[in-house]
Amino acid sequence: MSYKKHFFCLVIIIASLIVIYAGSMVVSIDFKAKSETFAWLDSKDAQKITRIVLKTEYEMFELRKRNDLWLIYHNGNEYPARQLRLVDFLDILTTRTQWPVHSSDKLTHERFGLDDNASRVTIYIDDSAVLDLILGKDDATGMDTYFLKAGQDKVHSGDNTIKAYMTNAVSGWYNFRIFPESETGVLDSGFVQRIYVYRGNETQVFTRNNYGWDVSGISVVNPDTNKIEEYIRTIITTEGDGFVSDVSYNDPLFNQNRIEIELGNGRRVIVRISEPNTEGRRYAVVSGRDFIYNLPPWAGARLLRDASSFEMQ
Repeated sequence: MSYKKHFFCLVIIIASLIVIYAGSMVVSIDFKAKSETFAWLDSKDAQKITRIVLKTEYEMFELRKRNDLWLIYHNGNEYPARQLRLVDFLDILTTRTQWPVHSSDKLTHERFGLDDNASRVTIYIDDSAVLDLILGKDDATGMDTYFLKAGQDKVHSGDNTIKAYMTNAVSGWYNFRIFPESETGVLDSGFVQRIYVYRGNETQVFTRNNYGWDVSGISVVNPDTNKIEEYIRTIITTEGDGFVSDVSYNDPLFNQNRIEIELGNGRRVIVRISEPNTEGRRYAVVSGRDFIYNLPPWAGARLLRDASSFEMQ
């Protein structure tokens, strides 16, 4: 057999071995991925969760469910939580996906950042912990994070999206809407039947009349229904940018301006608003809640408008 034939046969053998090796790797990887596809938390348990403790690099705080709403407990204070943020957070833990194993040796935990200083998520149903998950370092790509279930040795890796919920300040969890229930659509403008707006000595009254609005107390020659509807939506979706702890709910500064809202179910809600300070900021309190909202200048201006803003152009 000539040299060329020997060389050609050798090339064929090498190519065949490469194909066989590549095929075995694909089968191996596919099997491995399937064997490590799971969810950290059963989706059925997600509806039963009563408490979540989050320990980050900077602080520790709790989220507790009360009357089907989530509240944040931090430094002795209680504030409303962003409900949809909780939904997205739990979706990460209840979604089945691939979590490859990188080590089963406890001695490697520190190398992956899974030590006592690591972030941690502990989820409870009543007084029982159903998930205690430790979050370590990111991998070399920066796209995946190392995870360890407390009490186990296996180190997994996976999407580091969850770290965005762990590295931001606790204020990222706060729901600053003066009507928190509007965040999830439980309350929308269609529920509003009448609104009284008291601005100093002026009283504005908006009363729903079929598909339009009657305006009294102020002179509006040609009321613009769309502008009034937009105003109603603005009121129920207004957000502050912080909570205030050094002002009393009954402080006289809240006596100057208020908005009273009558809902179709008979509920009546009163929002009391302070005058602007030197920076144009205002405080607001809502009946039935103890929170003092800090409103930026633009938010206060949108709540308290003059008659001309409701005129049809």
